[in-house]
Amino acid sequence: MLEKEPLDLDKKVVGERERSFLASAGLFFLELIKIVILAGVTIGLVRYFLFKPFYVRGQSMEPNFYEKDYLIIDELSYRLREPVRGEVIVFKAPNASKDYYLKRIVGLPGERVKVSDNKIIIYNNEYPQGMVLPEMYLDKTTVGEIDQTLGPNDYFVLGDNRGASYDSRRFGPIEKETIVGRAWLRGWPFTRAAAFSAPEYEL
Repeated sequence: MLEKEPLDLDKKVVGERERSFLASAGLFFLELIKIVILAGVTIGLVRYFLFKPFYVRGQSMEPNFYEKDYLIIDELSYRLREPVRGEVIVFKAPNASKDYYLKRIVGLPGERVKVSDNKIIIYNNEYPQGMVLPEMYLDKTTVGEIDQTLGPNDYFVLGDNRGASYDSRRFGPIEKETIVGRAWLRGWPFTRAAAFSAPEYEL
C-alpha cells in the first residue's frame, strides 16, 4: 500500500495540470472569440457610419480621379458641418437606380449658378453681380448654357471632365439627403495615394 501512494499522487498532480491547462485554453479561446466579435462589430460600425470604400468608374472626373481609383469616403464630416464648394462627393444617383456618382460641388444652397461662354458664374449675397469661379483643377472648359437657382437644400455638382460628365447640367441640382460623404483618401494606386480637401479659390 505504501508503494502505491506516490503513484496516486503523481496521477492526481497530472490530472490537476491537465484540468488547469484545459481551463486556461478555454479562457484563451473565449477571449479570442470576444476579440474577434468586438473587432468585427467595430469594423462594421466604422464602415457603415464613418468611412466607406468606393471604386471610381468612368472618366467623368479625369484628370483628378481615374477609372478603378480606390477611395475612402468620409461619411462623418457632413453630420457635423455643411458641404463646402470644391469638395468631391459621392451621392446617390438621381435616376432612382442603385448607382452612386462622384462629382465636385460647384454651387451651394440658395445660390444662382450660370454656365455660359465656357465659364461658371456664381451669384450669391457676397457676389450679387456674379463672380467667375476659377477652377484650377480643370484642364478643360465648361460647355453648356445653364441658369439655375438652387433651393435651400440643393447643390450643383459637376464632373471635372466637363466634356464627358453626366452631372447637374443634365439632371439638375441634388439634395443634401442624397449625399453619402466626401472623398477623403485615395488608397490605390499607391503611386497616387493622397488625401483630399476643398480647394482654395482665388476670387
